[in-house]
Amino acid sequence: MSDPSIIDPNASGSSWKTPVIAGAIIAVLAANVYMYLQLDKMRADMAKFRETMLTEVTNLRETSSVTTQTNRKHLDTLKDELEQARRQANMAASEAKAAATKRAEQLAKQLEDEQRKESQRVSSELSAVKQSATQADAKIGAVSGDVTAVRGEVASTKAELEKTINNLNKVTGDLGVQSGYIATNGKELAALKALGERNYVEFNLGKTKAPQRVGDITLLLKKTDPKKNRYTVEVQADDKITEKKDRSINEPVQFYVQKAKQPYELVVNSVTKDKIVGYLSSPKNQVARN
Repeated sequence: MSDPSIIDPNASGSSWKTPVIAGAIIAVLAANVYMYLQLDKMRADMAKFRETMLTEVTNLRETSSVTTQTNRKHLDTLKDELEQARRQANMAASEAKAAATKRAEQLAKQLEDEQRKESQRVSSELSAVKQSATQADAKIGAVSGDVTAVRGEVASTKAELEKTINNLNKVTGDLGVQSGYIATNGKELAALKALGERNYVEFNLGKTKAPQRVGDITLLLKKTDPKKNRYTVEVQADDKITEKKDRSINEPVQFYVQKAKQPYELVVNSVTKDKIVGYLSSPKNQVARN
C-alpha cells in the first residue's frame, strides 16, 4: 500500500520535460524558417551582384579597348617624334661639332697671339728691370757714400756736442737749489736741447706794460741796467706773482709751479736797454708737488 504523502519523482519529471521539448522544437523550426529566408535573400543579392559585375566587366572591356587604341596611337606618335628628334640631334651634333672645331681653332690662334705678346712684354720688362737694377746699384753706391759722410758729420757733431757740454757749468740758483747746466750762448743752449733732459723756451723780452707769455708762464720786465748786466722781472705762475729783483746775467732764477717737483729756471744771457734775451728751462716730468 502506497503512502499518498510520498511524491513520485518520475511523475514530476515528465510534467516539465514536455513543455521544454515542445519549445525547443518550435525554436528550431523558427530558426530554420529564418535561415531559409536569409538564404533566399542572399541568393537574390548574389544574382544582382553578378549581374552588376558582368555589366562593369563589359564596360571595362570596352573602355580598355578604347584606351588601348588611344595608347597605341600615342605610342606611334611618340615613336615618330623620337625618330625626328634623333634625326635633329644628329644634325645638331654635326653642326655643333663643326662649330666647336672652328671655336677651338680660333681659341688656339688667340692663345698663340697672347703668348707671343706676353713673351714680348716679359722681355721688355726684363730689360727695364735690368736697367733699373743698374741705376739702383749706382744710387746705392752714391747713398753709401752719403751715409759715410753723414756718419762722419754725426760723429763730429757728437764730439763737438760732448765738448760743449763738458764746458758748461753747474751752478746754484737763487733758491739755493743745485741747477743743471747753464747755457751762456746759442751754441750751448743747442747742446742742452740735444741732451733732452729739460724743456727749453727762448725769449726776447722787451719792456712793456702788459706781461708777456713765455712757455706756460708770463714775464713782465720791470727794469734793466746794461752797464752792470742786471735786470728786474716779475714772474707770474699759478696765478701767483713773484718779483725777481736785481738779477745778473747767466744766473739761474728759480721758482716753483704746482705741477712740477723740480723748479723752473729763468736764465738771461744778455741785458740791453729795456730788453733782456735768454731762455726758460722747465722739467720734463710735470708731476704735482705735495
